[in-house]
Amino acid sequence: MALDRLTLERRQVWIYLLAILAGLLVGSAWNGVGRPFEALLWPSLMVLLYTTFVQVPVLHLRDAFRDHRFVTAILTGNFVVVPLVVWMLVQWLPPDPMLRLGVLLVLLVPCTDWFITFSQLGGGNVPRAIAVTPVNLLLQLLLLPLYLWLMLGADLSEALPPADIWPALAVVLLPLGVAAASERWIEARAGRTWLRERLAWWPVPLLALVVFLIAGAQVGAIRDALPLLPAVVPLFVVFLALAALIAKGLTELLTLPADQGRTVAFSLGTRNSFVVLPLALSLPADWHVAAIVIVVQSLVELFGMTIYLWWVPRHLFR
Repeated sequence: MALDRLTLERRQVWIYLLAILAGLLVGSAWNGVGRPFEALLWPSLMVLLYTTFVQVPVLHLRDAFRDHRFVTAILTGNFVVVPLVVWMLVQWLPPDPMLRLGVLLVLLVPCTDWFITFSQLGGGNVPRAIAVTPVNLLLQLLLLPLYLWLMLGADLSEALPPADIWPALAVVLLPLGVAAASERWIEARAGRTWLRERLAWWPVPLLALVVFLIAGAQVGAIRDALPLLPAVVPLFVVFLALAALIAKGLTELLTLPADQGRTVAFSLGTRNSFVVLPLALSLPADWHVAAIVIVVQSLVELFGMTIYLWWVPRHLFR
């Protein structure tokens, strides 16, 4: 039986788990793989981000604002309510700036890729999900530094000196620019959509490669981060529950139809680990716990989305 893309995306959490385990085994068996894995990691991340961004209609920002109530719910939830909730949640974490930075990095930015897939699988409004993704992407790139400065202050300047930020930003902005140019090329002539359709298959295997390389290169950091998991995993689970309830409240407040409410729930529940991974990986070596936290959140989120796919359409938004 031929494997279709939706089946691949449904099973992605198991693919990532296997990739992490394989990376840990390789990294533990061969001590010298750290440097070559780190060298491969950055180009792999850039290709992953390109194949992700090329699915986002960056040149069609205007389309997002055609439904004012829906976009108000999405933007209010993602950039006002969720940041406040995240700030309150991190107060329950141990006073470890590395741990808090990782949690803030991953929870403050909304997803722009598998959010659309889960909206489709969960009976959401896919055209509106696609339309709002470029706004989510651009706003998070602009607002994330402000959120981090407000919530971390001096700890942020210690962890992310300006000289270390620019290479990480280049890893994000260069694929975004190439993706925008690709979008213009695809739309310039009929019959070029095959490129976007073929690239849509690549985010899952590329992310598997990225987490494999991270696991292999950061075996020691992962071992050191294990005692922190009991603190962050319950927090990520609580976040998923609160995100769905926030979506329910915004949907009722703005009287949105059920399919749009489901889309809001998947937007608030999914976070953009791809975009913040370069920032976390550019941190000094003793701050790499932040990158491990981001990978852990992605796995918790994907397991959580399997529950969302049952709960959101059948109970939260019938």
